[in-house]
Amino acid sequence: MGKRYWLVALVAFAAALAAVLVARTWLAPAPPVENEVHALLHDRLTLDAGQKQRIADLEAAFAQRKAALDAEMRADNQRLAAAIAAEHGYGPRVAQAVDRSHQAMGELQKETLKHIFAMRGVLRPDQAALFDAAVVKALTQPVG
Repeated sequence: MGKRYWLVALVAFAAALAAVLVARTWLAPAPPVENEVHALLHDRLTLDAGQKQRIADLEAAFAQRKAALDAEMRADNQRLAAAIAAEHGYGPRVAQAVDRSHQAMGELQKETLKHIFAMRGVLRPDQAALFDAAVVKALTQPVG
C-alpha cells in the first residue's frame, strides 16, 4: 500500500507540474499593455508611411529579442522541472531555478518597456498623448 501511495502522489505531482509549465509557456496571453498598444498603433492612429516603416523596423528588432528571451525562459522552465524532480520540494536548486527564471522575465519586461518607448518616439505629440493614455489604461486595468 505504501508504494502505491507514493506512486499516485508522484504521478499527481508530475501532472500538476506539467500543467503549470504548459500554461506558463504556451497558454499565457499577451500582456494587456502589448495588446492595447498594438491595437492603438495599427488600428486607431493614422500613421504616415515613414512612421509605419520605423515602427515595423522596431517591431522586427523587438521580435528577435523577445524570441531569444522566450527561449531563455523555456530553458529556465526545463531547469526548474529538473530541480523539482531532483528535490521533490522547495530546496536550494528549486529556489535558484526560480530566481533565474525571474531574471529572464524581468529582462523581457525591461525590453518590452524600451520597445514601447522607442515606438512612442516615432509618434507626433498628438499621437503620443493617445499612446500614453492607452499604456496607462492597460497598466491600471484589473487583472483577470
